Amino acid sequence: MKSINGLSRRNMLLLGGAALGLAACSNAVGQDAEGRLDARVDATRNFLLQNYPGAAPMIENAKGVLYMPLMTEAGFGFGGAYGQGALRINNATVDYYSATQASVGFQIGAQQYAHVLIFQTDAALADFRSAPGWVAEADAYYALPSRGLALGADTITAQQPVVAMIFGQSGLMAGASIAGTKYSRVIPSTF
Repeated sequence: MKSINGLSRRNMLLLGGAALGLAACSNAVGQDAEGRLDARVDATRNFLLQNYPGAAPMIENAKGVLYMPLMTEAGFGFGGAYGQGALRINNATVDYYSATQASVGFQIGAQQYAHVLIFQTDAALADFRSAPGWVAEADAYYALPSRGLALGADTITAQQPVVAMIFGQSGLMAGASIAGTKYSRVIPSTF
């Protein structure tokens, strides 16, 4: 078997599989999974509004907000990410979603982060809810808060049908992106 930088292809595949397994860990399993996931969504919403108060007008005026409290991403050549969250309309949970992402390329490490998708139009929300598996596009509009910078509902942000915010990153990977992430509605009993 050929070796790449001292690692055989077999070992690389095993490490990549382990990384995908780590990323596929559910973050709301067992009894009262809905209640625990809703509590995490509440905490994520509170964290977002406390740390980035400029996001409040967008959240308040949104047609819907998908909160993903914990995305776990890992990679070693092959990578993946997984998380679960809730779609809220008027701050009430209406559906639960899982998010999955797979990637290939130069990547080593693991990280966790939270993100939200803010649906600013009825059409964007309807497209998301009716899709059997909605995929975030590479050209999605990202509002990236960092180091306490205020995020405001500026003219550019206000014109976007969907705004993505990634925050609360921790781990050993540089950057986070939701491009290519597939969101699928889940039934609570399947958590």
